[in-house]
Amino acid sequence: MKILRTVAFPLLLVCLDILAASQSTVVAGTRPPRSPAVRKIEPPNWWVNYTSDLTLLLTGEELNGARVESSTNSLTVLGSQASDNGHYLFVHLKLSSDLHAGTTLLRLINSAGSTMVQLPLLARADFQERFKGFSRDDVIYLIMPDRFADGDPSNDQPSGSAGVYDRSNPRAYHGGDLRGIREHLDYLKSLGVSTLWLTPVVKNGATEDYHGYGAVDLYAVDPHLGTLREYQELINAAHTQKMKVLFDIVPNHVGPKHPWAANPPLADWFHGTVAHHINSSMPVDPASGIAPAATFYGESKEQAFGHDPFEAMTDPHAPPSLWRYLTDGWFFGVLPDLNTENPIVATYLQQNAIWWAESSGLDGFRIDTFPYVPRIFWSRWHATLKRLYPRLTTIGEVYHPDPSVTSFFAGGERRFDGVDSGVTTVFDYPMYFALRDVLSGKAPAAKLADVLRHDSLYVRPDRLVTFFGNHDTTRFAGTDGPGAAGGDTLAKLKLAFGLNLTLRGIPQLYYGDEIGMPGGGDPDNRHDFPGGWQDDPKNAFMESGRTPEQQEIFSYAQNLLRVRHEHPALSEGRQWNLFSDDSALVFLRESDEEKVLVAFNRSKSPRELHVPVSETPAAGAAGSEKLVGGGQLEVGGREIVVRVPQESIAIYLLN
Repeated sequence: MKILRTVAFPLLLVCLDILAASQSTVVAGTRPPRSPAVRKIEPPNWWVNYTSDLTLLLTGEELNGARVESSTNSLTVLGSQASDNGHYLFVHLKLSSDLHAGTTLLRLINSAGSTMVQLPLLARADFQERFKGFSRDDVIYLIMPDRFADGDPSNDQPSGSAGVYDRSNPRAYHGGDLRGIREHLDYLKSLGVSTLWLTPVVKNGATEDYHGYGAVDLYAVDPHLGTLREYQELINAAHTQKMKVLFDIVPNHVGPKHPWAANPPLADWFHGTVAHHINSSMPVDPASGIAPAATFYGESKEQAFGHDPFEAMTDPHAPPSLWRYLTDGWFFGVLPDLNTENPIVATYLQQNAIWWAESSGLDGFRIDTFPYVPRIFWSRWHATLKRLYPRLTTIGEVYHPDPSVTSFFAGGERRFDGVDSGVTTVFDYPMYFALRDVLSGKAPAAKLADVLRHDSLYVRPDRLVTFFGNHDTTRFAGTDGPGAAGGDTLAKLKLAFGLNLTLRGIPQLYYGDEIGMPGGGDPDNRHDFPGGWQDDPKNAFMESGRTPEQQEIFSYAQNLLRVRHEHPALSEGRQWNLFSDDSALVFLRESDEEKVLVAFNRSKSPRELHVPVSETPAAGAAGSEKLVGGGQLEVGGREIVVRVPQESIAIYLLN
C-alpha cells in the first residue's frame, strides 16, 4: 500500500499510526512493530539556492508506517510515499530560498519509535570553469577507464567488490582508473583532443562489469576506478588544461545485480519483473503474437534486425505495438528497464543527472541507448537540465544507419509526436557506416556525399558527432575492420582520420586508434593502452615507446588535429560537396575568413580530378597552399584540377 503523509496534524497522525499498528499486530499475530531504520539516502546531499523541490529515496526497514518531520521551517515535508514492504520511502521536500548550507535533520516516526536522517546541504561552487558544454571547435576522445591507465594499483581489487581482476581475461577488470587518466592529460593535450568522454564511472556489481553499463548504485563511483573526489580532481585537472569532460549516463536501465532488480522501490519501478519481462532486442514478444516490423516494411529479417523498431518509432502511422518492446523491453533481456513513465522514476533520474553535474562540474552528457527511453522523458529531462546549466550539452546514441531515423531523435524541433527531445546532437551513425563501407571497398566514395545529402533533415547537422570507431564496434585497424580489407591498413587508417577530422560535424576518436590499436569485436576492441601499466614492456604514451608504424599514424593524426585547430573553416565552415564518384570525393569548407579544399582518393592509383567550381565559393581562387598530403592543385576559371596520390587525402587552403 502506498501511504501519503504530511506534517499537518502530527498528533492525530501519531494516534492513527499507533492504532493501525496495534490492530495489525493483534489481527496478524506478528512481531511487535520496530522503529524505522535508514541505511541509505539518495541523493546523499543537495545544495542550497539550487532547486525548489527535492525527492529523497530512503532505503531501510519499517519505513511504510513512518511519518517525516523536518528540523527547520526552511525545509518543508510535502509528503511521503512508501513501498508496501517498508524497505523504501520517498520523501517530497520543498526548499525555501532562505535555507542555509549545513546539515539538516529529518525525523522518521512510527508507533515504535523514531530515527534521525542527516541531509547535508552544500553551498554551490563557482560556475566560471564548469558546465561549459562542447562545440564545433572540439574533438572528443572516448576512453574506457578500466583499459586506459592504472594510476592506483591499490584499487585493482577493492574490498567487497564482486569484480574479477585479471589482465589476461578480456572480460575481467584490468585496473585502469581515474587517476590513470588524470596522469596522462598531457598526452591527450599534445595529441590535440579537447573533450574526454569516459564510459560510465558509476558503481557496477557483476564480476565482468568493467565497462560500466551494469550499475548497482547510481550515486557512487565504482571503487575499481577510484572515488568521487578523484573524479572531481580529474575534471578540475582537465579544466586547468582547457579540456572538457562528458559523463556517460544510462537512464534506460540498471544492472541485473542492482538491489532494485529483486526488490524494486515501487511495483511499477521497472517495465516488468525479473521473472516476467520482454526483451528489447527481439522484434516481437513471443507471447504477444505481434508481427515483426520487418514484414510490415517489406524487409527480410536479416535486413531489418536491430533497425526496424527504430524505423517504426519514426513512422507517424505505426501502432506502438511495432516498437513497444524497444522502450519497454529489458536490454538484451538482461538489464532491468526503468519505467520513466512513472513520475517518481523520472524525478529520480532527473535528480541523479543534475547531482552528478553539480558534484563534479562536468561539461556534458553522452546518453546511452537514447531511443530506448520515451522522447517525452528526454524533453522534460533536458528542459530541467538547461534551466540549471544553459551551456551544458548532450549527445544521444542512436545506433542506426538511416539519417531519416537518427534525425528524428535529434533535438531542436518538434516532430510529429509534438515532442522536441531537447538533445544537443546525436552520433552520426549513418556517416560511420558509410565511411567504413567506403574504406573497405563495399561502397563507392559517393556514398559519403549521399549521407551528407540528408543533412537537411537535421536542425544542426554541423553538430553531429562523427566517428569511425567506438567501444561497441570492431577496431578499424583490426583483422575484422575495414582497415584490413584488401589493402594497406595504415593508409586506410589515415584516410579514416582524414575524413573524420575534415567533414562537417564534431569528431570523436576512440582511445588507441591514434596508434592503430588492433582488435575485433567486443571485448577484443577494448585492449589495454600499452604503457598504462607499470609492467607494460612498451609505453605508447611516449614516442620512444611506439613502433615506427604507431608513430607514423600518431604523427599523422596529431598533425591533422593541429591543422583543424589552426583553420577554423575545418570545424565551423559550411560544407560544399564539389565532386564525387566511385573512388573520390572533393569538398570545400568555407568560413568568413578562409576556404579549405579537401580531396579524398581511396583508389590504389593516383587520380587527376577535374572539379567544376562555377557557382561555388571556390570560383575565382587565385592560388592555394598545401596544408596536408601530397599531390598538386591547379586553379582555373571554371574548374580546379587536383592530383591526389593513391589512398590519400590532400588538404589545401585556397587564396
